[in-house]
Parts: sequence; C-alpha cells; structure tokens
Amino acid sequence: MSEPLNILFEDNHIIAVNKTSHDLVQKDATGDLSLDNKIRNFLKEKYAKPGDVFLGVVHRLDRPVTGAVLFARTSKALSRLTTLFREGKISKTYWAVVKNKPPKESDRLVHHLVRNAKQNKSYCNEAAKAGSKEAALSYKVIGKSDNYYLLEVDLETGRHHQIRAQLAHIGCPIKGDLKYGFPRSNPDGGISLHARKIRFVHPVTKKEIAITAEVPEGDIWTAFDITKVI
Repeated sequence: MSEPLNILFEDNHIIAVNKTSHDLVQKDATGDLSLDNKIRNFLKEKYAKPGDVFLGVVHRLDRPVTGAVLFARTSKALSRLTTLFREGKISKTYWAVVKNKPPKESDRLVHHLVRNAKQNKSYCNEAAKAGSKEAALSYKVIGKSDNYYLLEVDLETGRHHQIRAQLAHIGCPIKGDLKYGFPRSNPDGGISLHARKIRFVHPVTKKEIAITAEVPEGDIWTAFDITKVI
C-alpha cells in the first residue's frame, strides 16, 4: 500500500510534494507505481476529472533521497519551469547527514563528473576529461550530534548523483549511501539526503515562491536541533 501524498504547494499550474525514500519520481524498469502517477491519481480524484490528467515531470530526485519535488500541472508551466531549471534560475537547497567532519566548515566544491551508466554511479575528477561535466555546489556545517554532522548544500548544477559523489570525494559519504562508501544502510533503505528548499519565480503568476519540506520523522534528523536551523 502506498503512502499518502504530502502536498507542500498546489495551485492551477504547479504542485510540489514531499517525497519519501520509497518513492520513484518517474516510472522505470522496476514497474513500481511512480510518484508522478500517484499525483495524477490524486488530482483526478480530487477534481473529479473524467479524462487523463496532465502532469509534467520538471526534475527528479534519486529514489533513496527525500524532500521537495516540483511538478507542472499545465504544459505552459512545464515549458517555463524546464527553462528556469536549464538556466539555473531555480534555487535548490539540500540537507545531508554525514559521519565524518568535512575538511572545512564551509566550502565551494567544483569537480568534473564522469557518469558510469553500467554502474549507475558518478566519479569525481579534479580536472576535465573526456565525457566529464563540471559540477559545482556549496556546503556549510549547520549542525552536529554525538555521531554525525548536518550539512546544508546549495546546488549550482544538476549532475547525476552530484551531491552524493562530491561529498564522498571529500571523505564525507552520506549516511546510508552504500554506493558511495558509507559502511551501513539505513533501516528504510534510503539515504540521509533531503531536498529541503526550492525557491523560484512562479512561471505564470511571477510571484516569488519558496517551498520547504520537513525532514522525515523518527529518523537520524532527530539527533539535531532542527528548530535552530533556518
């Protein structure tokens, strides 16, 4: 049985939900019910729509990642949001839990990522090489518990597994992320990476929109005093 949707924002043009670590954003070879189809079913029932419901996938999160995901409810919104993402005009902030203390309290990381499709994994290089794409992010330490550090990450580019690969490259694999070097999995099979905030100009109303997704309950996040973090 699928979990109920956690709607963060909804109007006639866009809808944002707080994704769980079990949700697949868009259908893949597993055949599992995807998040976009769950939302279509939700909208169809809520508004008693007789035909197919339009829903455009604007961006994706890796399946084990939680947090805010944005979808378009109209083709106009989809086209404009896709352009905003491509032009880097949508701000994306993530929270990540890591075991090891980062080399610096805050830093900007720039690497050249090469994706290995067979392994479904990305590798960081300090210099550009054939097939690589530049990846950039900024992080800062915003919390510490007895065993872990909480990092806030502002993503500048949207490369495959970028945050996971870049943090692992500096010796800070994300909690639960076996693929990138963390020694143990999380009980729910997810990883402790959460899409915390999305900020953008609404593609139709032109108003500033800021969407914040609460962290999962009963997880490692309770080890930090989240109330002190803006």
